[in-house]
Formats: sequence, C-alpha cells, structure tokens
Amino acid sequence: MRIASTMSDSIVDGPGLRFTVFTQGCPHNCPGCHNPETHDPAGGREATVEELAEKMGKNPLTDGLTLSGGDPFLQAEECAQLAALAHGQGKNVWTYTGYTWETLTAAGRPDWDALLAQTDVLVDGPFVAAQKSYDALFRGSTNQRLIDVTASRRAGRVVLWTRPDPLAHFTIPES
Repeated sequence: MRIASTMSDSIVDGPGLRFTVFTQGCPHNCPGCHNPETHDPAGGREATVEELAEKMGKNPLTDGLTLSGGDPFLQAEECAQLAALAHGQGKNVWTYTGYTWETLTAAGRPDWDALLAQTDVLVDGPFVAAQKSYDALFRGSTNQRLIDVTASRRAGRVVLWTRPDPLAHFTIPES
C-alpha cells in the first residue's frame, strides 16, 4: 500500500496510545487540510500490510490503529487487511475519511464495505476550515462525526461514538 508516514505513539488520532498510518492519496483537497502532502496518490512510499502490522505490534502499550491520510478508502482493501490484523492484536480501529457515512454505505463497493466492517469508529466528512475547532474531540472541524460503526450497523442509522467514562471501572469503598 502507498503511505505518507506512520506515527507510533499518537495521542490525538483517537483514544489512548495509537499507531497511526497516514495513507497516501486524497481526492477531497479540503482547503486548510492538516496533511496536504498526502493528497498526491503518487507521493509517499510503498509499505506492505505485514510490515505495518509488525511495526504496530512492537509497542505493547498501543491501544489501537488509526487509519488517516490522505483517505484510507482509496486503498480500502489493504487498509481492511491491516485493520483485521490490528483486531487480531487486540487493538481497536479508527478510520478517518473525507467521505460521509451515507456515501460510503450507499456506494455498494465491496472494498469500502470490508474496511467499514473492520472499523470500530469512523470519523467522517471533509475538513471544513470555517468549522475548525480545537475543542472538537479527535476531529479537525465540528462537521465531522465520530461514528460507532458497530452500533450504527445494528441500528440501521448513524450512532455517534461516546467517550467511555475512565472512572466507570472503579468503585469507591464505603466508609
């Protein structure tokens, strides 16, 4: 697959410590894009899915894989393979795309369906500079949605991801 780069310890591309793959190639060309160097599909370098999975597995503290870009749906088959390997390592998978959930699910493309099937949270929609916000959790602009893919498929409609309460597993002993 063609990638721009990887980051082994991202804390901004989803919850926890993430292995992020910035795929190469993007048709959206959003004005103000954070990663314009990823737009040219001929840029970047080649990497195998196996090479990326091995690199992802080196840090036992890594919580998940983030597929960013560029747009991972331009290389959906390879990204789905990598996501499946991430799940095999016990990691969750977040995928960023300039396409909307509605476009992806209506397209009838088996490769896009395969990547969606391996995605836990989809961050969808183009970056809109006028809606840029540093308060938008794990997003560049407020129009983008954090979609819980499994819940959305089950419900037959978009279900937004909600951040788990980090204290939910703790009980306070009674005095």
